[in-house]
Amino acid sequence: MSESAQRRIWLVADDYGISPGVNRAICDLIGRGCINATSVMMVGPAIGRDDAVALMNAAAANPNAAIGLHATLTAPFAPLTMHYQPLNGGQFLPLGRKLRGALLRRHDRQVIATELSAQIEAFTERFGRTPDYVDGHQHVQLFPQVRDAFLGAVKALAPQAWVRQCGRSVPMARRLGNPKPLLLDALSATFRARARAAGIGYNPSFAGAYDFLRETDFDKLMGSFLDGLSDGGLVMCHPGIVDETLIALDPFTDQREREYAYLGSDRFAELLAMRQVSLAAAPPQAATGAVLSPTEI
Repeated sequence: MSESAQRRIWLVADDYGISPGVNRAICDLIGRGCINATSVMMVGPAIGRDDAVALMNAAAANPNAAIGLHATLTAPFAPLTMHYQPLNGGQFLPLGRKLRGALLRRHDRQVIATELSAQIEAFTERFGRTPDYVDGHQHVQLFPQVRDAFLGAVKALAPQAWVRQCGRSVPMARRLGNPKPLLLDALSATFRARARAAGIGYNPSFAGAYDFLRETDFDKLMGSFLDGLSDGGLVMCHPGIVDETLIALDPFTDQREREYAYLGSDRFAELLAMRQVSLAAAPPQAATGAVLSPTEI
């Protein structure tokens, strides 16, 4: 692809359904064409029928918009299924315990598959159709044990959907530093292989991970996310308006408002034009496509 060609990307707002303020921000950005996708938490407290209608109305104003499922298996949220285990005080395990258990193969794949199937079915009932794509809250879809259950549920209940992988496309020399993206690179390599084997498409590249709890300049971050992102790549974002519901559920608060302000600004539109990036519907990496080399994933 030449440097002058326009890249199409997915700019995906995670966590629709976590709070009314987050919902309002995401609907505003989708309706104005400032983002082109959002992932819905069916276990969130703000995903009633009115919330779904508001999102569908916003998406109707944006021909490039996609609505996906944000599969959730970590605290402080609770499962939809009655017999999900293990739990911590009626909620999913916290992220660290969930990841450790997955790495040590201590979870039950069928229990996970049943819960993920219930979340896909809840989305389908609420929105009247299956999700355009499926990803995971806190990247849980990449975890051992979870990934096979996740891909199996998607294949069975949303066969046209693509899935999110979180491997970057930047050269290896630019990956050193933050350990979180490095872990996502490693977990995504196996996830992509399993998705290809299942015949499920996925985004060819990924960006958007950063330390959410530090004071950050999101303007500069977004520029770095676009550097080297391939055509069809995906940038994760978390815009929102802080409210009491969000504060009770998530430590990532004020940064959401900074993201919301920037993504709706002229500065962001100017960055996209300068980098020749379009928020257009981008086809996923074909399940039978070329495997990314170790220096590309």
